Amino acid sequence: MKYIALLRGINVGGNRKVEMRKLKTLFESLGCTNVTTYLNSGNVIFESNTKKELLQNEIPKKLKKKFGFEIQTLIKNENEIKKVTDAIPKNWKNDSEQKSDVAYLFPEIDSKKTIDELPIKKEFIDIRYIQGAIIWNVMKKDYNKSHLNKIISLKQYQLMTVRNVNTARHLAGYKK
Repeated sequence: MKYIALLRGINVGGNRKVEMRKLKTLFESLGCTNVTTYLNSGNVIFESNTKKELLQNEIPKKLKKKFGFEIQTLIKNENEIKKVTDAIPKNWKNDSEQKSDVAYLFPEIDSKKTIDELPIKKEFIDIRYIQGAIIWNVMKKDYNKSHLNKIISLKQYQLMTVRNVNTARHLAGYKK
């Protein structure tokens, strides 16, 4: 089965450094095949015959042992990633006018009610829930008005890992 591992909070501002070459080697040492990394932000695409639940349990342990710090990791199978990506409206982009992101949700907060707990101004942002993620689009001119930047101070934010729509589409195998 094809999987995507989404590592949270690595290589941000020079902190919690994880080399992609070492990350790839670690996944291969776990018996994963066709391992590739995408960008430096912790996206690993791989194949494995191991059940998702076991991977979800084992990979973070191996990452901590290898890199010396805990790395929250969310494992999604190919179908889950595609389902989320298919829910993103085709006209949502990251460009000079729009900011569109996917917040992949850890199981503890994977619920539509999570949106209601965010301190956002919904009149400035189009935000939607799909099982496994919250997706949003905001015009850059309205970004500050949307209060989207305030979510990083919430405890719920620690249970999300955010990727822009371009990355989400790439992980799902879609071409531009």
